[in-house]
Amino acid sequence: MLLTQPLGQLATRIAGATAVFHQFKLDFCCGGQQSLGEAIAKRGLNQQEVLQALENLQHQKDPAINWHAEPAPKLIDYILVNFHQKHRQQLPELIRLAKRVETVHGDSPDCPHGLAAHLHDMQQELESHMLKEEQILFPMLRQGIYPYGPISVMLEEHQEHGDALKKLDELSFEQQLPLGACNTWTALYLGLKELKEDLMQHILLENEILFVEPTKPGHGEQNCCGSCQ
Repeated sequence: MLLTQPLGQLATRIAGATAVFHQFKLDFCCGGQQSLGEAIAKRGLNQQEVLQALENLQHQKDPAINWHAEPAPKLIDYILVNFHQKHRQQLPELIRLAKRVETVHGDSPDCPHGLAAHLHDMQQELESHMLKEEQILFPMLRQGIYPYGPISVMLEEHQEHGDALKKLDELSFEQQLPLGACNTWTALYLGLKELKEDLMQHILLENEILFVEPTKPGHGEQNCCGSCQ
């Protein structure tokens, strides 16, 4: 049954599934509409190994919050604190670290050339995106209004954020540190991994829960709709 379910649904219904997907490099946000079986096949992974990791999670105690069952305002508050505020703290420091690494290690073939500029572009795009959510979309959702236009725009921008994460991986060699990397370089790549995980979780919660139209079957009492694709 797990193999036929979309990655996005699994990520929001099995506590800890996102960590498994990160481990196996399965895209559950912008690639969230593909089934688990399709994603495993595309990456040439061991199917049983992935399934076992997910099944183990389902037997754990103290599951995470089931956001499908929570009201939209509560999820909005969670997103504002855990993602909007955090992204605004993460990106300036990552830009600073990237500039330092590019300046000091520019002669190295492993240097992430262009990463600082790309992070700056991401910061500008994310800030614009978050402001639109904070000033237009979220207030409407709190009132129980489902605004198709603003939501469709946000979904398109989520796809662009996903593309930006792919470019981030390319520029940083998927955060694989070279032998003897300095502390600044190490801190940079650790921060990039955290940013990736946070942004993917941010997109996931909005695409699969907050932006899901409440009249659609199989979803909680949320006030929105959409998909990653």
